[in-house]
Amino acid sequence: MYWTWIANFLGGAFLVNAVPHFVNGISGRPFPTPFAKPPGRGDSSPVVNVLWGSFNAVVAWVLLVLVGQFAFHRVADAVAAAAGGVVLAILLARAFGARHGGQPS
Repeated sequence: MYWTWIANFLGGAFLVNAVPHFVNGISGRPFPTPFAKPPGRGDSSPVVNVLWGSFNAVVAWVLLVLVGQFAFHRVADAVAAAAGGVVLAILLARAFGARHGGQPS
């Protein structure tokens, strides 16, 4: 039972990570990926970001639907997925905020 919460937590994190890569990619803007030089700091092309965002979305779907058996009517599923998403969103905000001249808090 706990493994489904872990899968939903990680699925929420992968889903949140898919968004900035996919949006920047389809907007034609370069954005950091693990494939850039240096990894996570340099920019990757928009096409790489679309592919990386799509990969993250597929992993999120696998974790949420196939592994975690996510259901909106189960509060624990929603809380686990939301927690994963919020944790990764905060980490990304701090990392990219520092990269773009913002002040991490």
